[in-house]
Amino acid sequence: MSRRFTVPGLCPGGGEVTVLLRRAAPADARATADVWLRSFAAALPGVVRPRSDDEVRAHIRDVVVPLRETWVAEAEDGAIVGMMVLDGGLLSQLYLDPAHRGRGLDDRFVALAKERVPGGLTLWTFQVNEPAHRFYERHGFVAVERTDGSGNEEGEPDVRYVWRP
Repeated sequence: MSRRFTVPGLCPGGGEVTVLLRRAAPADARATADVWLRSFAAALPGVVRPRSDDEVRAHIRDVVVPLRETWVAEAEDGAIVGMMVLDGGLLSQLYLDPAHRGRGLDDRFVALAKERVPGGLTLWTFQVNEPAHRFYERHGFVAVERTDGSGNEEGEPDVRYVWRP
């Protein structure tokens, strides 16, 4: 199962770019990890990562892509520009290449997640990530729990969101 759609282009003149949402393959692991690294750095510059770049790449290669329901957004040129990971009813990761934000890819990923897990989803995001809070709330998620961060690798206070149909 895959989905092809158009999004506003990156060029100054506008236009549209075709993007394919599809399941990640082992060959996508490096590019997927690089999207994760760029997105995390851009969205959460004050959050300390507990893993090096190489450790993130190995985790995505050895655990995330082969063992989780991992989806990627692939641009017309073959570049991976977004990723989403579902682990049962947990939307555990949603990251977009910073250059591709604001074009509706994140909306498409959430719609896909709701379709794949129609009974409801949960997710965690850091308390400092206000844009993520607004995004998920716009999509019907409700904050149900706040923590001091002692339960995550980063030690960063977080928020658990839930979506129910």
